[in-house]
Amino acid sequence: MVSFFVSLLLLLAPVAHAQTDPSIQSQLDAGAAQIQQLQAEIAQLQKQLDATSKQKQTLQNAVNEIALNIKKINTNITLTNAQITQKDKEIARLSGSISTTTDEIGVVEEQIDDSLRQLNMLDDEPIALVVLSGADISSVFDTQNNLEALRSGLQERTSQLQNLKGTLVTSKNTTTQQRAQLATLKTKLAQQKTSLGLAQQSQTQLLAQTKNQESSYQALIAQKKAEEAAFEAELIRLAQGLGSADVSSAASAKRGILQWPLDNVTVTQNFGNTSFAKSGAYSGQGHNGIDFRAPVGTPVKAALTGTVQEINLGAVKNCQYGKWVLVKHNNGLTSLYAHLSSIAVNKGDPVGTGQVIGYAGDTGYATGPHLHFTVYVSSAVTFKNYTCNSGKSAYIPIAPLNAYLNPGAYLP
Repeated sequence: MVSFFVSLLLLLAPVAHAQTDPSIQSQLDAGAAQIQQLQAEIAQLQKQLDATSKQKQTLQNAVNEIALNIKKINTNITLTNAQITQKDKEIARLSGSISTTTDEIGVVEEQIDDSLRQLNMLDDEPIALVVLSGADISSVFDTQNNLEALRSGLQERTSQLQNLKGTLVTSKNTTTQQRAQLATLKTKLAQQKTSLGLAQQSQTQLLAQTKNQESSYQALIAQKKAEEAAFEAELIRLAQGLGSADVSSAASAKRGILQWPLDNVTVTQNFGNTSFAKSGAYSGQGHNGIDFRAPVGTPVKAALTGTVQEINLGAVKNCQYGKWVLVKHNNGLTSLYAHLSSIAVNKGDPVGTGQVIGYAGDTGYATGPHLHFTVYVSSAVTFKNYTCNSGKSAYIPIAPLNAYLNPGAYLP
């Protein structure tokens, strides 16, 4: 009988629940406040960058833009480090919760097992036999009441056990998600450090090329514009020589087939006969892609799963598309990412949607940092050697004019 009452007391006693360590919660709150402040700083820096990029093209403005970009990247690195620290603390808190919940489950399971044994013993002894044995009738009813209390407590503990196991599964799933997010943040941090190095390198190169002289900078811009005009004219001539392409193998135009190649999207030049094209640019044939604002070092992502068909490391200075990546997709489309400062893939590599394949820049004839994005009919793409104004040659992708598709018809 003593063991029965012990079981009853244990079963009815409350089980302590896991509580978040106040010090950990305080650290998480402080981390969240820091992250919010850094995000506000980055937004302000982006506004300054946008304003600077619209100013007159001078050496000082170019230097200011690079300096702002470097400051923004550094702040992004600080933000990502803060997010990694925050994620580590969240995982530590979840690990503690998992450990405590596991212990609670063990306690409740022991209580349930012990109570089941007591119930089995009591159920094996009918009340009539207890009365006939000479037991006091009041004690018999007390035993019966306690038995009902034991059964009720057992039901509560069983329900509690189910809830604890549900909490444990949720905590483990959340931890798995948090660890995946942590891995993503660490990858992002590595990319940001690459971006910082490229931005700092572009600053050094610009000052070295121009010797910090406005006249030298304007001469460089003029040289690039001459290269652009010559390249666009030759590209049109070559494309016209290819006749008309069969475009039936390409995916029909539909929004969302391709994803944005940048995280932050600002279109600076659309496809086709834009006002800039009508002013005499692109040999009067319209723009064959879309240009996006992208400071040097901005990660550039594959717009769709595919295979890297070709890359160009921009060996010929200030000529053609500079450094570029060409990705062939499985739906009859091929996409070009041009004027990169660095390439992160090799020819033949499989790439996934959203994978970083390079970093934006101002290589080739680009007079300022941006991403040029072209979409072709895959079956119509061919390659030619193009002779730059310097007399050196570069390998370029070309296609019939009707095989240049409007990227805007496929992007979100």
